[in-house]
Amino acid sequence: MKKIGMGLVGPGFIAAHHIDAVRRLGDVEVIAIAGSNMTSTKKKAKELKVDVAYDNFEDLIADPRIDVIHNTTPNHMHTRVSMAAIDAGKHIISDKPLALTSQETMALCNAAALKGVANVVTFNYRGNPLVQQMRHMIASGELDELVYLHGQYLQDWMTDPYVYSWRMDPEKGGKSSALADIGSHWCDLVEHVSGLRIESVLADISTTVKVRYSSGASAEAFTKEHPAETTPKQVTGEDLGCVLLRFDNGARGVLKVGQVLPGHKNDLQLEINGRARSLRWEQERQNQLWIGSHDSANSVMDKDPSLMSTDARRYAHLPAGHHESWSDAFCNVIADAYYWIRNDAAPAEKPPTICDFAGGHRVCCIIEAMLNSYEQGGVWTRVRE
Repeated sequence: MKKIGMGLVGPGFIAAHHIDAVRRLGDVEVIAIAGSNMTSTKKKAKELKVDVAYDNFEDLIADPRIDVIHNTTPNHMHTRVSMAAIDAGKHIISDKPLALTSQETMALCNAAALKGVANVVTFNYRGNPLVQQMRHMIASGELDELVYLHGQYLQDWMTDPYVYSWRMDPEKGGKSSALADIGSHWCDLVEHVSGLRIESVLADISTTVKVRYSSGASAEAFTKEHPAETTPKQVTGEDLGCVLLRFDNGARGVLKVGQVLPGHKNDLQLEINGRARSLRWEQERQNQLWIGSHDSANSVMDKDPSLMSTDARRYAHLPAGHHESWSDAFCNVIADAYYWIRNDAAPAEKPPTICDFAGGHRVCCIIEAMLNSYEQGGVWTRVRE
């Protein structure tokens, strides 16, 4: 089988996981990476064992050996890089958020559809085996009518005011912080798993750490030593919030988000309550699925391919008792993306774990509705696409 050529733009934290995932597939060759500085990009290429480094994304996209572009740049670069890849007729896999505004996401949707290229947003939690088990159980009617969908995405990496990077700069990270960065994952996950759509929202958000201190270099998280010389930076993006939700079937919901909550490392939780049963999945205990009942004992389903539905089983690669991880779920999504690419990006061949640009656009619209709700004084606001 001919190998697919892959190029990556933006060699930051998540880049290594994209490269690891495609290498695990066996039929993808990592051709090159591109960054904004040749010295640092060459250093990163050496670390990642990639032969070719470019100091601009245009040259990487023009490389005839490359069929698929992975866009892992800072948020403000997403539209430029993704649109350039689409214009070149190359498949595009973008980190979230798809873009900074719904106008930009819609433009990317239209361009990708016109070119007929595969277009993927890496909402990677769809790739967890027990997330797919939840989805199957709900689709098959085991929960009966869904009435309450709630959960959280809580982290603590921004607790220290000396953590400052492009993510806190609205020109580069966007207007929203916690909602766009982690709340977007939860919004995509709840709609994917439940099959419902968030219809309207009421948001209360705040900025806990209003001033951060920058040394000029990125201090992403868990800084051990504070630099001697720093510049204070005003922060406007929210780092804490709570959002009430209404779904299109009449169900209610609640989302809690926070990035300044000590002890919460990557605390993503989703619980869905139906008239017959309840299900809860927690990312930090991702090999377990809690099943709640009112007329029998509650239970916990461990990840076990022999007990899972056929649709979910193929995402579990190890037998019961062998835990699978964040990187395995990420690889599942990347594997499905390349399956779609191998099948010429035909709409009928798109696996359910894939969030395409239309899905990325929808999530952007949900986050914008939350921001609008808060800015209007905390009122119910419809999600408009």
